[in-house]
Amino acid sequence: MADESKPKSPKSGGPDLLSVAGLAVALAGILGGLVLEGGKLRDVSQLTAAIIVLGGTAGSVMVSTPGFVLKGALRRLGGVFHDAAPPLRMLIEELTAYSSKARKTGLVSLEDEADQIADPFLKKALTLAVDGTDLQEIRNMLELEISLAEHDAEAEAKVFESAGGYAPTIGIIGAVLGLIQVMKNLANIDEVGHGIAVAFVATVYGVALANLFLLPAASKIKARAQAETRRREMILEGVSGIVEGLNPKLVQAKLESFMHAVPEKAAKDAAKGSAKASVAQPAEA
Repeated sequence: MADESKPKSPKSGGPDLLSVAGLAVALAGILGGLVLEGGKLRDVSQLTAAIIVLGGTAGSVMVSTPGFVLKGALRRLGGVFHDAAPPLRMLIEELTAYSSKARKTGLVSLEDEADQIADPFLKKALTLAVDGTDLQEIRNMLELEISLAEHDAEAEAKVFESAGGYAPTIGIIGAVLGLIQVMKNLANIDEVGHGIAVAFVATVYGVALANLFLLPAASKIKARAQAETRRREMILEGVSGIVEGLNPKLVQAKLESFMHAVPEKAAKDAAKGSAKASVAQPAEA
C-alpha cells in the first residue's frame, strides 16, 4: 500500500507523427506533381547527384562546426521524429503529489522518491531541496543549468541551419559538374538533352534536402528546446513552492499557468518569481 501512495514519474512521450506526416506529404506532393506532369520517378533518381550533395554538405558542416557541437546536433536528430518529454499535465500531478507529501511529513520524507526519479533535472532539483539547500541557491544553480541548455540547443540547431544553407549551393556545384560532362558530348544532341536533365537533378536534391529536412529540423529542434525550457522552469517553480511549504493547491494552480500559451519571456519571469502576474493573466482569461 505504501508503494501505491508514492508519486509516479511521468512516462516519456512518443513518436512525433506530425513530423513524419509532414515529410511524407511534402515528398508525395513533389513526386506526385512530377508524375502528373508526365515525368517519371527515375528522372530524379541519380546516385551521383545524391553523393555530391550529401557528401559536399556533410563535409562543409564538418569544416564549419566544432566536433562536440556536431555530436550534440546528431544526438538531437532523433528528437525531430520523437518527442521524449512527458506531458506537462502528468508533471504537474507529480509535483503536486510531492508538495502534498512534503507538507504532511516534511521535505526529508521525499528522499526516497528523489532517488528513484528518472528525470535528471527533476531529480537534481528535488535532491537539493531535500538536502536543505537554500532556496536562492537552488534557483541560481538550476537557472544556470537552464540557460546553458538553451545555449547548447541553439548552437546545435544552427548546425542544421548551416547545412540547409550549404546544400543548395552544393547542388549547384553538382549541376555545373554535370554540365561540364554535357559539353563533352555536344556532337550528340540526344545525349546533350539527357545530360542537362541529369545535371539539374543535383540542384533539385540540394534545394529539397535543405527545405524539406534540414531547415525544418532546425526549427523543430528549437521548438523542442523551448518546450524543454518551459518544462524545466515548471519544475523549478514547483520545487520552489515545495521548499516554501506552499499549499499543494496553490502549487498546482501556479504550475497550471505553464499549460497556457504564454510567451517564453513570461515563463522565464514566472520561474524567477519576478513577474507572477504576467502568467496569471492568461490563466484567468
